[in-house]
Amino acid sequence: MKNLYLLIGFAALIGCKSVNDDKKINLEFTPATGTNVSGTASFIEKNGKVTFTANLKGMTPGVHAIHIHEKAECSGDFKSAGGHWNPTFKKHGKWGDTEHHKGDIGNFTVDASGNGTISLTTDEWCIGCNDDTKNIMGKSLIVHEKADDYVTQPTGDAGGRQACSAIIK
Repeated sequence: MKNLYLLIGFAALIGCKSVNDDKKINLEFTPATGTNVSGTASFIEKNGKVTFTANLKGMTPGVHAIHIHEKAECSGDFKSAGGHWNPTFKKHGKWGDTEHHKGDIGNFTVDASGNGTISLTTDEWCIGCNDDTKNIMGKSLIVHEKADDYVTQPTGDAGGRQACSAIIK
């Protein structure tokens, strides 16, 4: 009988799911034709905040932009991904300013070896929630050839699309 209670207790533990369980998405970038850009990205949601990290390689040294775009489409020249994700209809701008798209992640620096990393934590995103102004699922990540100037509407004059990854499970 003691073993039965232990077995039932163990089964209950396996079946339990904590309210604070993390949600995580791991992605790989597809390079644009004519580029050697590759890399990975992750989104981890914990306690109402999402931490985004991207690691890229094979890029031209300098400053580049990365944005979340409207659609999970990474075909052709990646224009099928649409424009920046902007569910709250704000002007393009720098993350943290009053006016910015939810997809305006920002700029990151690529070193002389062609490697770059960017990280951001926010409560303005969620993974698979029911709030369309926060849910990043079904969007895409686009890495651009130039830096975002944070001024030019609606794109930040960040240049061509160098790599893409659909934000899907």
